[in-house]
Amino acid sequence: MKASTLLLSGAMFLGVVACDTTRQQTETATQTIAENTAPGGLSSMEKNGIRLTPFNDSPKYPESQMRLKTPTSGNTVASGAVPFDYDLSNFQLTKMTGGIHAEHMANSQQGQHIHNIVDNEPYTAHYTTEFTKNIPDGQHVVLSFLSRSYHESLKHRGAYDLRVINVGSARATPLGADLAAPHMFYSRPKDTYSGNDTKKVMLDFYLVNTTLSPEGAKVRATINGTEFMLDQWLPYMMEGLPAGQNTIKLELVDTNGTVIPGPFNSVTRTFTLQP
Repeated sequence: MKASTLLLSGAMFLGVVACDTTRQQTETATQTIAENTAPGGLSSMEKNGIRLTPFNDSPKYPESQMRLKTPTSGNTVASGAVPFDYDLSNFQLTKMTGGIHAEHMANSQQGQHIHNIVDNEPYTAHYTTEFTKNIPDGQHVVLSFLSRSYHESLKHRGAYDLRVINVGSARATPLGADLAAPHMFYSRPKDTYSGNDTKKVMLDFYLVNTTLSPEGAKVRATINGTEFMLDQWLPYMMEGLPAGQNTIKLELVDTNGTVIPGPFNSVTRTFTLQP
C-alpha cells in the first residue's frame, strides 16, 4: 500500500475517533446540564429518550396522622364487603392540593384522599373515612396511606397503616407476610392518561421498614425495557413516554442488585397514554 494511502486512511480513522469523542463529550455535557437544572437541585436521569426527575417540593403535611380503626389487625371479618373506618387528624380529605405539580400531573378533581392497597394490587382511592371494599376470602396484607390530590403519597410514619386481616373462612391459607421485613408497594402510574396528563407522569411507590441510599437498598425501575436505579424515596416525574401501552417493573434490591425477599418487592404494571 502506498504511503499516501496509509496517511489518508490514518487521517480518516483519526477523524472518526475525534468525531466520536466530540459526540460523547456533547452527550455528557447534555446530561450534566439536565442534572444541574433539575427542580429542587435534584439530579434527573435520562436514557433512551425517557427522563426521570425526582421532586420534593410538594406541599408538606408533617402533622398529618391516620389510624385505621377497623378492621383490626389479625382479626377475621365476614366475607364480601369489608368495612373500613379511619381516624384522621391535620389532613383534609377532598381538598385540592396546592403547588405547581397540581397543574402538571393527573389531578383528582375530588381532592385529597386515602389510597387503600390490598396485597399490592392496584389501589382504590377513597374520599371519606368510612367505606366498604369487596375483598376475597383469605388472609390479606392491607396498606393504607394519605395521598395528595395528584396521588403523591405522604411518606412520614404517621401517614400510613400496614396490617394483616382475615376475610371469611378460617380455612383460608395464611399469606405468611412478615410485616417487620422490608416491603415495597406500587402506587402510580395507573390506568389511562390523556391530553396534557401524558406529558409528565408521576412514578410513586411506598416503602415500609426500609430506606434507599446510594450505598444501600435501591429500587430498580425498568420502564419499557430501560433500567433506572433509584436511590431516593421520592416521587419521580417521567417524561418522553410513547403513546399507547407502557410497562413499568419495580424491584426493591440490595447492594448487589438482588431482589430483597418479600411478597411484594417485585411488581410489573402497565398503563396507557392517549394523546
